[in-house]
Amino acid sequence: MHMASVLGDMTNTFKALQAGLSVEGITMYLFWLGIVGMGAGAAYLFMMQGSLTKTYKKVAIVAGIICAVACFHYYRMAGIYVESLAMAMTQNEDGTWTIGKLAAFPTAYRYIDWLITVPLMVLEFPLLLNLGKKGKPIFIGLGILSLFMLITAWIAETSTLGGGSWWGFYIISCLAWVGIVGMLYGSVTKAARHLPADFQGHLGTMKAFILIGWIIYPIGFLLALSGNESIREIAYNIADVVNKVGFGVACVIAAKCLGDHEERGELKAAA
Repeated sequence: MHMASVLGDMTNTFKALQAGLSVEGITMYLFWLGIVGMGAGAAYLFMMQGSLTKTYKKVAIVAGIICAVACFHYYRMAGIYVESLAMAMTQNEDGTWTIGKLAAFPTAYRYIDWLITVPLMVLEFPLLLNLGKKGKPIFIGLGILSLFMLITAWIAETSTLGGGSWWGFYIISCLAWVGIVGMLYGSVTKAARHLPADFQGHLGTMKAFILIGWIIYPIGFLLALSGNESIREIAYNIADVVNKVGFGVACVIAAKCLGDHEERGELKAAA
């Protein structure tokens, strides 16, 4: 039974590879790139905890967990997409291939991944600032906003394309993202003002990932209106690798900066 399953997967993969450099083929390659990128990112970030002080090791560990979870989900999403693509392909009499409409996309797996990884990403901010009980409002606020953003986006994504619910929940989700950005540039910036000047630059890079890096998600959502939903998957796949791995590296650099100041006894307590 297991051998039959493996052979079936190989057949689907061989068939899907005939998509070449079509939109669907590029999407498939980017799913595979996502597996490798997230896996490599997780390994690197887990190893980087050794260069951090005890106070900030958890920042690298959480960043590594984010990429490791995403690596597993990308493996599952790639399998679903390849199978769906293979089923949509038919060979013509002249040996060429025609790609029909894909019956399924790994939307549920993608949102399951985001429901785990996105809250962990925004919670890196209060974790890095190490505010203890003082950071609880920021911790709760960012967590709730990120979950609300994802749940409303999921409802929109699974609604009729271009319909009232699709647009309505999409706008609500975007407003939640604006709320997250507002907290980062408001409460988080204020809570970090006692920290060294060189760290402020690293914190700014982390905030830029949420402000600028996350823009591609609402744009990607709208790309489904193009009539080819694989274009949306291309945007999501690129954004995920850049934002998860890149953000994780930015977190570790910021943690290393604070750790160096901590070792020199230069960190002030929060007011």
